[in-house]
Amino acid sequence: MKRIFLLMIILSYSLSMISQTKRTEKADAFFAGGEYLKATHYYEKVYPKAKSRPEKAYISYQIGLSYKKMNKMRDAQIWLRRAVTYKHQNPLSILYLADVLKIAGEFEEASDFYANYKELVPNDLRANIGIESCKAIPDWKSKPTRYEVSNEAFINSKQSDFSVSFRKDFDEIIFSSTREGTAGGELNNASGEYFSDLFTAKKDKKGKWSEAVPLSENINTNFDEGSPWVNAKGTSLYFTRCFIDENSKGACRIFESTRVGNSWSLPKGLKLVSDTAFSVGHPAISPDELCLYFVSDMPAGLGGKDIWVVKRNSPNANWGKPENMGANVNTPGDEMFPTVNENGVLYFSSDYHLGMGGLDIFKLNVEPNGKQEAINLKFPINSEADDFGIIFEEGKEEGYFTSTRTEGAKGSDDIWSFVLPPLSFAVDLIVLNAETEKPISETSVKLLGSDGTSFNKITDNEGRLNFKLKEETDYVIATSKERFLNGKENLSTKGYETDNIFAVEIRMPPIEIPIELPNILYDFDDWHLRPESMVALDELVQTLNDNPHITIELSAHTDYVGSLVKNDTLSQRRSQSVVNYLITKGIAADRLVAKGYGESSPKTVNAKLAKEYSFLKEGNMLSEEFIKKLSAQQQEITNQINRRTEFRVLSTDYKQK
Repeated sequence: MKRIFLLMIILSYSLSMISQTKRTEKADAFFAGGEYLKATHYYEKVYPKAKSRPEKAYISYQIGLSYKKMNKMRDAQIWLRRAVTYKHQNPLSILYLADVLKIAGEFEEASDFYANYKELVPNDLRANIGIESCKAIPDWKSKPTRYEVSNEAFINSKQSDFSVSFRKDFDEIIFSSTREGTAGGELNNASGEYFSDLFTAKKDKKGKWSEAVPLSENINTNFDEGSPWVNAKGTSLYFTRCFIDENSKGACRIFESTRVGNSWSLPKGLKLVSDTAFSVGHPAISPDELCLYFVSDMPAGLGGKDIWVVKRNSPNANWGKPENMGANVNTPGDEMFPTVNENGVLYFSSDYHLGMGGLDIFKLNVEPNGKQEAINLKFPINSEADDFGIIFEEGKEEGYFTSTRTEGAKGSDDIWSFVLPPLSFAVDLIVLNAETEKPISETSVKLLGSDGTSFNKITDNEGRLNFKLKEETDYVIATSKERFLNGKENLSTKGYETDNIFAVEIRMPPIEIPIELPNILYDFDDWHLRPESMVALDELVQTLNDNPHITIELSAHTDYVGSLVKNDTLSQRRSQSVVNYLITKGIAADRLVAKGYGESSPKTVNAKLAKEYSFLKEGNMLSEEFIKKLSAQQQEITNQINRRTEFRVLSTDYKQK
């Protein structure tokens, strides 16, 4: 990335702090002026003539830092490693070597150099952030987000292409490029590439981009033009122009141009800061055109480059005074390339917040209570290289961003597209007989979704059915079949961040067999319901509501302990207490019959009980005679099984009166 333009470079330390020599005088002058290409040429020319280790360390550091600013990280690593080997006096040589090693994916070695720097400069948080980053990156890459990214090779050139903006309807883009054919036609000594211009491309009906062409001469000049931003109406173009001449000393300014027919008007400079000695750039205007975000190195900031905002009361009013975006966005490092989506959400890039590489893309998350937090978009949007300038198509999780990553790249800076594919949700449903656990074939299944989805389908011969679901939706699955109670299951895809297949089992009780109500508990010799019994009874309420055409008998049973009369009376009172509770929950009294059977109807062992208790076999009747032949422990178990509350269906044609 051409950092003289994109980052509006200011030297991070004073030349008075470094060891200049007569031999490096010319190279130092080019470095101080931000002409890093020429600086490296002269530094490398005098390097073999250096006599002392401090002089070699100084030249190596200057070359390494120049390459780092030109985004030539392999060369930067070679020379910064030499500077560290020669024990350069500035500890930043260790920090910057750690940075380029991290970008190269050498996390273990990078972490060691961050630790070394931390010992020398314990108060610089960049060491801690670097160490934490080296731990986080492998994890982020092993668990990528669902975004899919692709290099837009047809748009990109072998040079730098960066900072895309949409113009109306998302089928036209304006972007920056240093490709051949720029207006200046000369190499920029800061980057080694041509001065950047603004180019445009359009998408045809098949979704293919046209060949990029430069904007009119009203926009492009011999200087650098870049970081375009077009308002939502497509009528105003904001961009950065960086002058490199004796008068401006490399200052950058934001310009505005308006759409006139099929062209752009001569741009006018925006005076956003009072002192022209400070650069401003990277404009991004909010959808309502009342906020303009930009980047500047002016005083009262929190770091090198900060993101600022100016506001106005109407689209035609003057801009107010700059306001710093604050510590939730800005840091002691560089924050740049602000963009906003159609909802006004701010995105930006930072080299200081916890990230993967040089610049990472962040989203400013604002909670309802006003709390703000910078959220890293992680891999694969971010990489160990520089990633910046993200834009979104309206209403979609797709768009473009710029990256200097090398894998899959065409040039030094490339435009990449991204898309968040929809999550995939499905249901693997099986309907089972609640008594036998066997599948129920040809069961009617109805699906109702909170988004209005509704369909009816039938299970196959194995009681199975598969169907897809949508994101962020609540569903009700209802099953029905003649001679069975209706079944129901609730599920939701809300909150899921990965694809999921829901395995759903719905058990439908056959109506001809009594259904035991589990956990209906009473105190000894008492018929009043205990609180924990009401949970199970609430499920019965739901069953009755799901099956509004049935009437049922509520039956209570005791074991053989005690007299027949006492057991009959106790069971009748217990069954009536269940009926009374159901009535309080809105179940019509004429749908309910209370019946106490005492000890007269001992339980017959079913397959489920036989599986649970090895001393029982399916078909055994737990009569007094059978139980008394068992051990004391087994007798207690079987008596407990007999002490039960059940319901059975009496009719299926009930009509509400």
